[in-house]
Amino acid sequence: MVGVTVRTALVTGANRGIGEQIARGLAKHGLHVLVGSRERSSGDNIAASINDQGGSAETVALDVSDRSSIASVASTHPEIDVLVNNAGMLDEGRLLDLSEDTLAMTTAVNGLGPLFLIRAMSPGMAKRGYGRIVNVSSGWGALNNLGPGAYGVTKAYLNAITIKAASELPNSVKVNAMCPGWVRTRMGGPSASRSPEEGADTGVWLATLPDTGPTGGFFRDRQAISWMDG
Repeated sequence: MVGVTVRTALVTGANRGIGEQIARGLAKHGLHVLVGSRERSSGDNIAASINDQGGSAETVALDVSDRSSIASVASTHPEIDVLVNNAGMLDEGRLLDLSEDTLAMTTAVNGLGPLFLIRAMSPGMAKRGYGRIVNVSSGWGALNNLGPGAYGVTKAYLNAITIKAASELPNSVKVNAMCPGWVRTRMGGPSASRSPEEGADTGVWLATLPDTGPTGGFFRDRQAISWMDG
């Protein structure tokens, strides 16, 4: 249709679980979805399925722990309107006992990767006067409820990034964090109480907020929750 703007969304870790369902949800809202995946083949399967169901999607090879990979995506897809930082890593063990490699990788995936993606994509959003950034965090990132190992610490870092980025970007670029709850994914395990579709719902909502929507908040089930208690 002439005059209709088709916005582009990048969803990291969109080849399975919550990320896949957010990608599918955004496609149903009419967005062109970039299925971010370290493994191109699994991303291709999701993109093909979205296209077969009448949506619009393509795969982008993206390792959020690799700054050169982030730079490559930013250069080839400069007009991203919606960024969903979904890729995450759950480590095991005590924070004080984790190896340096595990600490570095968890920090890169859960914190620095999202930050560098925001730094790469948000200037264009601000210039165009529209942007939606969703950081998939966790109640385990709340300061009074920190999760195991480096996971809780890096999700708290992601929450802090959310607050700071929202304060530095114009109101036209909404930056929010979300807790999907305990979801039946490879990370959450088969005993989790929520389906991936339920976990993704708040992410799709935040990624499609109207101009009057909130920014700089933390949400579960589309309701604001506390940064301290999750």
